[in-house]
Amino acid sequence: MKSRSIVIALRMLGLLVLPAGLAAQENSQPRYRVVELGTLGGTYSQSFSVTSEGVVSGQASLANGNWHAILWQGRFKRDLGTLGGLNSSVFGSPNAIGQVVGEAETSHSDPNGEDFCGFYASGAPWSGTTCRGFLWQDGWMIPLPTLGGYNGAASAINNQGVVAGNAETATTDSTCPPYDPTQGQYQVLQDKPVVWENGHIKELPTYGGDPDGYAIAINNHGQVAGGSGTCSTNDPVIGLYFSPIHALLWDHGKVINLGSLGGAFGNQAHGMNNRGQVVGASDLAGDAVFHGFVWSQSAGMQDVPPLPGDTYSIALAINDRGEVGGLSIDATFTTLRAFVVVEGVPTDLNTLVPADSILQLQTVCGINSRGEITGLAVEKGTGQYRGYLAIPLAGANSGR
Repeated sequence: MKSRSIVIALRMLGLLVLPAGLAAQENSQPRYRVVELGTLGGTYSQSFSVTSEGVVSGQASLANGNWHAILWQGRFKRDLGTLGGLNSSVFGSPNAIGQVVGEAETSHSDPNGEDFCGFYASGAPWSGTTCRGFLWQDGWMIPLPTLGGYNGAASAINNQGVVAGNAETATTDSTCPPYDPTQGQYQVLQDKPVVWENGHIKELPTYGGDPDGYAIAINNHGQVAGGSGTCSTNDPVIGLYFSPIHALLWDHGKVINLGSLGGAFGNQAHGMNNRGQVVGASDLAGDAVFHGFVWSQSAGMQDVPPLPGDTYSIALAINDRGEVGGLSIDATFTTLRAFVVVEGVPTDLNTLVPADSILQLQTVCGINSRGEITGLAVEKGTGQYRGYLAIPLAGANSGR
């Protein structure tokens, strides 16, 4: 979340059986033109979500190296600022009335010395201050309450204004490894999944006694997706100090364990749509390899395998048409490729864009109802990271 900067942190280190709504497309493969999204004067940006109107949200660096939450609206870039600190980010899309949520560092020193929102772990400057979830509207950024701790983060907001995220309690987390910045371990307090409604916070239940959790997506029916587990070093996919065990769906107060692809650990949700379909990642049997998944109530958890030649995959995005995207990773965690599911098979998005593109597309983080795709890419000449928007070409696929 978040910085939820998937690839920055990761670099440091057969046919798909599809449920209803993910059937093979009848038309030819789509083709895309790719737009490189700019920065705020720095050398880095990442985009996470795109609305049905084409507004893209994410984070971008300034000339001084700090990261700020940003909205790209065509050629216009809107810097959302911070809560007085150095860094901020937006993970989810604006809702129907233009409200945006995210996480932002404050000007207040964190007494526990945490890197709660994972900005520093993902490459942003160290601040040493607290990080809070925020609600932004009409130029105003409002901090959201915690559960008694110092930090929180907001991940998504629906059209009813209900916000999903995570927040600290005042309770020391006994599952955290010993505090040791030299080993990348900063978390001290328990971190719980929450929703905010009308400015009030409500804790969501974890599963099986898990002490920690997060909520990462919410749809317009009030269903929430996320996961629960224990404290750990930073998880590069969600930007939390978290070790996932259970992928979860909260359906109006009821917590549902989505199961696994055979593994006991590594099960976490990353996105959902308004049809209640959830995407994420899960360990296979033996917990040595993880694959992406798509879950539905009718079909349960289905495997989204990596691209040919790769070992790992993560499904990050699903739109209301059931189109899925994510990233595929090689055995050494050095090559990452963005994919979309085309005609029932994960397909390298780089094969569907012009061959002379200056961008190597590494993740699909968001897909809107028009089939537009956004995520993280790397410039082939400079090696700098950029957010991108891939737009389906007219006539390339009549189903889009």
